[in-house]
Amino acid sequence: MIRACIFDVFGTLVDWRASIAREAQSLLAPLGIALNWGEFADAWRQQYQPAMDEVRSGRIPFSRLDDLHRRNLDVILKAYGIEHLEEATRRDLNLAWHRLDAWPDVADGLRAIRQKCRVAPCSNGNISLLVDLSRRNGFQWDAILGAEVARAYKPSAVVYLTAADAFDCAPEETLMVAAHSSDLAAAAAAGLRTAFVARPDEKGPGLGETTPLTPVEFSVQSIVELAERL
Repeated sequence: MIRACIFDVFGTLVDWRASIAREAQSLLAPLGIALNWGEFADAWRQQYQPAMDEVRSGRIPFSRLDDLHRRNLDVILKAYGIEHLEEATRRDLNLAWHRLDAWPDVADGLRAIRQKCRVAPCSNGNISLLVDLSRRNGFQWDAILGAEVARAYKPSAVVYLTAADAFDCAPEETLMVAAHSSDLAAAAAAGLRTAFVARPDEKGPGLGETTPLTPVEFSVQSIVELAERL
């Protein structure tokens, strides 16, 4: 029996690439900066895993994702030759991750799943970021879980297990939902059940995962479809 569903957020529930490209253009184009905004979003996101690896390895202490995003932003601004940006602009741009838009199926799908079991994000995003995304997009949760609660980053098993335990659920009573096979493989290795949601345009048109690369219990095209199958 599935008693709790926990969800990856970036890419699974929200369209980070289009949203970051839009926010960067909105803030930087009026300053006379002209870039390929999708490539800028990609470059920022490419710093994501290496930054978390610094935490996982113990080379730096646990840091909230907002802080890692800001370090990464400073790196790519220098790479693009626009490190002259004022501090206020940098802060606002870093908060673009709090202003991501959801895929259109998500709010209704989450609402339907919440009628059947407990629901929470299990994201590497920090709590304030996830709260802002939820308020912006109408996500209704029973808790905000993930990296900041576990003081570790996925795919460390403790992140998934801490989320299940927070709901007083065994791993086998908890379904991890994600658009990324690597996330689901790690959750399965920790004993959780898994559901894959196709997001074919996550990394640009046709560049997201369309089928799982690891065994899963459910493979669906939307959160609404998952709600119907639970």
